[in-house]
Amino acid sequence: MPPRTRGGYTSGAPRRRPIGSERRRRVQLREVDPAADPDSVEHPQHDRDETEEVFEGAPGGPIDRCILRSFDKHIAAKIWLGEDRAPLKLVNHGAKLHHRVASRLMLSAFYERWQPETTTFHMPFGEMTITLDDVASILHIPVTGSMISFSQPLHVDDANALLVELLGTTDVEASRETKQCRSPSVRLLWLRDHFLTITDASSDDDIVFATRAFLLHLVGCTLFADKSATSVAVVYLELFRDLSMVGSYAWGAACLAYLYRQLTTATRFEVQQLGGYLTLLQAWIYEHFSEMFSSPDMSYTESRPHALHWRPHVIPDSLQSVRERLDRLQISEVCWEPYVDHLAEHPLPDIAWYSGCIKCGQVVEPYHPERVLRQFGYIQTIPPRPFTPP
Repeated sequence: MPPRTRGGYTSGAPRRRPIGSERRRRVQLREVDPAADPDSVEHPQHDRDETEEVFEGAPGGPIDRCILRSFDKHIAAKIWLGEDRAPLKLVNHGAKLHHRVASRLMLSAFYERWQPETTTFHMPFGEMTITLDDVASILHIPVTGSMISFSQPLHVDDANALLVELLGTTDVEASRETKQCRSPSVRLLWLRDHFLTITDASSDDDIVFATRAFLLHLVGCTLFADKSATSVAVVYLELFRDLSMVGSYAWGAACLAYLYRQLTTATRFEVQQLGGYLTLLQAWIYEHFSEMFSSPDMSYTESRPHALHWRPHVIPDSLQSVRERLDRLQISEVCWEPYVDHLAEHPLPDIAWYSGCIKCGQVVEPYHPERVLRQFGYIQTIPPRPFTPP
């Protein structure tokens, strides 16, 4: 087996004696009440022996914090210290796919393995992540094109002006809606109700307004679903100003950057709910770990998005059971290249090899395909140090 890497996952390599700085960092993780346990207080004259007995390090945890700098705040560190949290509440906007409702237990177990610095899931045998190839194959949306970027946050007054200009609402209606949302956002229900009466017989302007409203509602339910599960940011409406340009954006890359940020948020112990396009994450799990969680839909054809390929066949009974199952996971149980039969319909995009930053509005996340070479059919080497976005 490979030696322990700088990323910190465990292997069968022999243990080396920790240096003093490492022992001090390990001791800091252990919360001790000297009044309740006087014998647990560290004494300088016995520093070396007692430190090694006090904290051996969490299995799979880092031995060098120069990479996973925020691990002390990670949910995995909290669980190792005896704290735990309930499965996260998930944002789901109805039955869009065959598997319909995301599994809270399954997804929560994967969130706990996400590391923000590497933007990868740390598994017992190394790292894996959702790549641009996964997005393109699972969702069939473009991963190349114009970057979705906004120069600055949208002010409420600017949001009201956009609603009037691009959706044809009145100033009063726009102001009332953003005031109710207490942000430059609108409710999904408001979008549905406001344009419910538009038909083919409506004026051309009204049809254009309704088309923009539909697209804003669509991305608010899917690619850029926020934790409220009820609203969508008005700033995305700017992307639909010129409807002829909608297909020119790299929607897949923006969706991935947004999901990366949501996964990073979920690694913090105090977080209780998560947004992002969870259908993408769940379908990715089904593709790569089909023996554990899913079975194929026999009516599926390769011309359709891979998100329609699977049905759940295993319903976990507890979060702990999923954690233990992932701990026992063997490398032979992973489907590293699930889209081989899909290549004729959807070839591997060259952009999947890009290493750098991906962006969604003001969200910027690192993208590291060099850390998951096995997902591209190559032997994994020791990757370079992950970079931090500016």
